[in-house]
Amino acid sequence: MILEQVRTTGNQATSWRMPLSVAVLSAVVFLLARPHLIDDTFITLAYARNVAFHGHWGLLADATSNTATSPANVLILAALTFLVRDAVFAAGVLFVLCQVLLALGLRRLGAACGLPRRFPALTLCALTANPLLHSSIGLEVALGAAVLGWLTVFAVEKNPFAFGLTAGLLALVRLDLIVFAVVLFVFLRPGTGRALLGNGPLFYARSSPVMAALAFLPAALAVLAVVTLAVRRRGMPAGLRPFVSLAFGGLLYHLGYVLLAVPPYHWYYGPGLTAATVVVCAVAVSHRITTCGVLALVIAGLIAYAAAGLPRTYAPFTSNYTSTAQYALIGAELGELAGGRVVGSAGEIGVLAYNCDCPVVDVFSDRGLLPAAIEARGKAVPPPDALAHWTLDAPTLGKQELYLVPYGGREWQ
Repeated sequence: MILEQVRTTGNQATSWRMPLSVAVLSAVVFLLARPHLIDDTFITLAYARNVAFHGHWGLLADATSNTATSPANVLILAALTFLVRDAVFAAGVLFVLCQVLLALGLRRLGAACGLPRRFPALTLCALTANPLLHSSIGLEVALGAAVLGWLTVFAVEKNPFAFGLTAGLLALVRLDLIVFAVVLFVFLRPGTGRALLGNGPLFYARSSPVMAALAFLPAALAVLAVVTLAVRRRGMPAGLRPFVSLAFGGLLYHLGYVLLAVPPYHWYYGPGLTAATVVVCAVAVSHRITTCGVLALVIAGLIAYAAAGLPRTYAPFTSNYTSTAQYALIGAELGELAGGRVVGSAGEIGVLAYNCDCPVVDVFSDRGLLPAAIEARGKAVPPPDALAHWTLDAPTLGKQELYLVPYGGREWQ
């Protein structure tokens, strides 16, 4: 009896060691990413802050919005913001929680599929080191990965009730992620028993070839792994079949975005690359040489991230016009210059609205700005009545000039 008690205690200590390590690592990762959280992250944070402090659903305090990309992400961030009183800090807390939940899900998935114990650690390292996923911190990508991981667990375990609830949550994280739930249900039947590139990868390959190669390589490796498993003479190991379904879901998800011809926002590739990385790591843990290859990819991602110096000014993938830090300074200055009047954005609204403490709108929320934006497109002459001026510079879009000018009784940029 004494020996059994000691062994159980040891197992309990071991069971907590992994999630605790993941939490610490994820907190460090968020601290590194904090200076370059992208503009769209601050749109989400502005929503969360308004819900938390004012019970108001929208980017602007005096205008209700119809929707948000991820209602679940906004609501969870709002709850955390209400508790910690700071939306950015809440984003860090949520990222850590999502990473821990994903690690626990991967551990349970690996056990259910009979994979070696190193599977969750290797997979989480590969996901965290991916420069595209790192550039998406603060958006719903991490939350979607955690929910998708547990959805796969419940599909493999044939738990229809948990699978249904998790599929509903996945739809609230992002409605398009329901593709994965459909594929997992069709191929694994929980509870019932038994490439196209698109414009994004090419766009980022031109501006940042190393980062693009490191980010999208898991997708190519996943295709290779699935094809290799399919043509094996001895057949596919039963433990890897769920991961083939996950890969197929990622492919359908990606094809859907290709057919929709959406802009190449890098976080759109997050769910597909997450699924691909999980598949590659599941196959890799069974082969020592392949595992070493994934570890090499992780190390290469870390080196590439740190090569620009720490802390980084820009995320590895960004389509913003300038850095988050400069936008924060401009937002603070706008708050003083505008004096409570409405400011029309020249294109990016997230960090400005978060830091301005004034109403900031764009052409999507105020269509009255659209004619002037079209008329100004392509003009390079400084406006003579500019109230303020800033020079923007970003790795992808280069140098541009930003002016604050009076317009129609209000001020706009």
